[in-house]
Amino acid sequence: MNDTSRPMPVPRPGVLEIEAYSPGKSVAPGAVKTYKLSSNESPLGPSPKAMAALKLAELELERYPDGAATALRQSLAERYGLNAENIVCGAGSDELLALLAQGYLKDGDEAIYSAHGFLVYPIVIRANGAKGVVAPERDLTASVDEILMRVNGRTRMVFLANPNNPTGTYLPFDEVRRLQAGLPRDILLVLDAAYAEYVHQNDYEAGIELVATFDNVVMLRTFSKIYGLAGLRIGWGYCPPHVADVLNRIRGAFNINAVALAAAVAALGDTAHVERAIEHNNRWMAWLRSEIQQIGLRATPSVGNFLLIHFPPGMAPKADSFLMSRGLVLRRMEVYGLANALRMSVGSEDANRACIAALKDFTKTAVGAHG
Repeated sequence: MNDTSRPMPVPRPGVLEIEAYSPGKSVAPGAVKTYKLSSNESPLGPSPKAMAALKLAELELERYPDGAATALRQSLAERYGLNAENIVCGAGSDELLALLAQGYLKDGDEAIYSAHGFLVYPIVIRANGAKGVVAPERDLTASVDEILMRVNGRTRMVFLANPNNPTGTYLPFDEVRRLQAGLPRDILLVLDAAYAEYVHQNDYEAGIELVATFDNVVMLRTFSKIYGLAGLRIGWGYCPPHVADVLNRIRGAFNINAVALAAAVAALGDTAHVERAIEHNNRWMAWLRSEIQQIGLRATPSVGNFLLIHFPPGMAPKADSFLMSRGLVLRRMEVYGLANALRMSVGSEDANRACIAALKDFTKTAVGAHG
């Protein structure tokens, strides 16, 4: 019976206060050729071995995937020297973030993240009735002291993107260890290391050591970035056994499709392709930073596969429009509280050169006139 006098279904309190995730744009309307540099995707694309495995998996789409992701977990365990039982796979690390929040947050709890941290953190926190607490950053870098100052009896989780998106900055291992040491044992520290493969600083560690040593640390990784499999949505987490048990109880029975599983296993085994991606990123990151500086703009030093480019006040939206007119799609940063910046992914050689040429043209006119 359709009783119109009854109210419509309503979501749980707080859901309608969540700002939906806003992804980077994909196209530049009217442009002859578009260079998408808004989502930190790999310009080299996926490994040929991953593509071959994908095509083979497509021949058996009538079959359910392995719900335990056995082959992938075993491959990850062998690659990194881990216990496969402590690995949980998800539909991108985004799903694992949501599962962690679902498993460990409730109404009245609090979870901390840094001021310019990944936008998914406040979404998964509020979706589970908890309050997000923002810790100020220092020089666009997460601050251990600022995070620890905000820990109280209601705190249940701390999210740390390391390296951080969108700034590209990172905390050295000693600082991450200091953060963990300062947290009570009942607070879960989530280390989001989506860009770990790009980092080669000697003082960096993605989180494996801390997870192996302590029972309140989780490390998340993804196949979306250096492996070029963003479209397949596959990530993984290394967890203490009790956390892995919680995630496996609440995740979907077949949360990763068979094609993604096959491609990820093959991609993990193609170390030569990963090395090519690292070499490409190192070469063009150095070139882009030098060119941006010569133009007279500033870019935050980044250990990821992207750069945060800073403009004079009020000029970033104009730069975005100018670049879009040239078919160059960068990421606006207002949603991250960085209204005077654009984030640029390291792209192909053609894309990188086209972007620098366009920025030079822009600064000759708009920035010069503004000054």
